[in-house]
Amino acid sequence: MGLLDRLKSRLGKTRAAISDGLSGLFRGGRPIDQALLDELEELLYTSDLGPMAGQLTAELARLHKRGELKGEEDVRACLRTTLLEQLNPGQPESDLYRAKPLVILVVGVNGSGKTTSIAKLAHRFQTQGKRVLLGAADTFRAAAADQLEIWAQRNGAEIVRQKHDGADPAAVAYDSVMAAQARGVDVLLIDTAGRLHTQHNLMEELAKVRRVIQKQIPEAPHETWLVLDGTNGQNAVQQARYFTEAVEVTGLIVAKLDGTARGGAVFAIQGALGLPVKYVGTGETLSDLEVFDPEVFVDAIVSKAVGNAHA
Repeated sequence: MGLLDRLKSRLGKTRAAISDGLSGLFRGGRPIDQALLDELEELLYTSDLGPMAGQLTAELARLHKRGELKGEEDVRACLRTTLLEQLNPGQPESDLYRAKPLVILVVGVNGSGKTTSIAKLAHRFQTQGKRVLLGAADTFRAAAADQLEIWAQRNGAEIVRQKHDGADPAAVAYDSVMAAQARGVDVLLIDTAGRLHTQHNLMEELAKVRRVIQKQIPEAPHETWLVLDGTNGQNAVQQARYFTEAVEVTGLIVAKLDGTARGGAVFAIQGALGLPVKYVGTGETLSDLEVFDPEVFVDAIVSKAVGNAHA
């Protein structure tokens, strides 16, 4: 199964909301009029496109008035083009490996899917032949290190952790960097506490973790990825704003997209923050993490159920 078919399947709820919803609007050869455009705008809002819903509908209305929009296929093609323009393609995954060890700090609120995403990243990098070390710097939540260790065992990855609760996260990060250098690993993934974005002291702690890492490797962390829960839709945008104000986030991982019809939030997040989405989580297993490909993502939720994927 190719990437497009996998995403069509995994993003079924968002696809049903947008692509199938679009087909429903035009059922019976319904013409484009103001009533249809109003319903289309509502459909896009319910998919969590946010302010983009109104902008897209206004553009469709303008094109229709000029006679450039005749029916469903034209609307679908226009949506595809306009949505693609909103997405930052980012850098190829191969560009990641510019340092050894490559140090990636992973941040996000409790319940976002952060620890599971780290496990999926470890699995992905290992399948590419990389030696991976996990740093369990989430000492705020008692079970976090245990959860990460279970994932490490499933992956066959190495882990650095403190056995007692309440350890200093910066100390764990320091030990992790030292171990990564000593063992010659390719990638170090550092988990951090699932910070509530309103807790200033925890954001300060995160800044301390970064400073400790930089004492060992001045240019690290090479990447800081923020994990957002796709089911949170527009609320994820506000969470992301808090984190980007606190740390220099370089990319996003949008988790749990398989369980929501609100996948349109990906567009709102990129529009609001200008940060590239690196990966999307599309299921429960270790392999259910896809590199974010804007073109494939848009086709998966906009293209018709039958026929050309680029329709």
